Amino acid sequence: MLFFSSLLKNPPYTQDADVLFSALRSHGEDFCLFDGGKNIWARDYMPIRNHKGEFLSFRYSPSYMADCPAEYTNYRTDIRLPFTTRYSNINLDGGNAVFSPSRKTVIISDRIFSENPEWNGETLGTELSELLDARIIFIESLTSDFTGHADGMVRFLSEDTVLINKTSFKRGLEQRQSRALRELGFTVVEFPYSYSGGISAVGSYLNYLETPKHIFLPVFGISTDANALKEASGLFRKDIVPVLLSTIPKKGGALNCISWEDGIER
Repeated sequence: MLFFSSLLKNPPYTQDADVLFSALRSHGEDFCLFDGGKNIWARDYMPIRNHKGEFLSFRYSPSYMADCPAEYTNYRTDIRLPFTTRYSNINLDGGNAVFSPSRKTVIISDRIFSENPEWNGETLGTELSELLDARIIFIESLTSDFTGHADGMVRFLSEDTVLINKTSFKRGLEQRQSRALRELGFTVVEFPYSYSGGISAVGSYLNYLETPKHIFLPVFGISTDANALKEASGLFRKDIVPVLLSTIPKKGGALNCISWEDGIER
């Protein structure tokens, strides 16, 4: 089951939400809306599920939202869906935890360390590995991305293959990430990307929503959309469903950011 904040029903998100929800319904995907979230970025403040099916709720107080504390969402007190949940005071956004299909490997950007200055780095890594019951791979965060989230830089195509943003730069973060991931034994595949500047996520095709049968791919009404759809169709063994977004990406996120799934088979 997919979950979204009920705030998506309100302007300025109404049009994007209507397009997305229509696509989900027409492709047989069950979803519901929940109340209590202080912003639309459900991925970040909802619990994280490990490979055992355990739900873990982390503290959600990212430094990039310091100027808008009213949007901090405490899952434990503000939402609390009917799932048995463990709680941790580690400051970790769900968008900064990218899991492999088995959920036994998770990629987290090094932003986690600056968000938790009270922790020793090695101790923090050990604690996260134990909580998530997974091998953790830390990658360098993108300084131009105000969130520092891993889900804007890398996604898993399979257990041993990852997707990263394709850029025209010959040297830089993406190349360092690619080299580091290859050294860890991953096959690295470049995925379409169009940098739009500022906080905008327009052109961030990696921020797709994946379900067992579909890839809901964000498109933005720009020239690179057609190629992104073509390349996605050649990579995934799932149906590719384009979802045209106009407002949400300009706020800094896309489909993975606004969605959450419980992973429970029904």
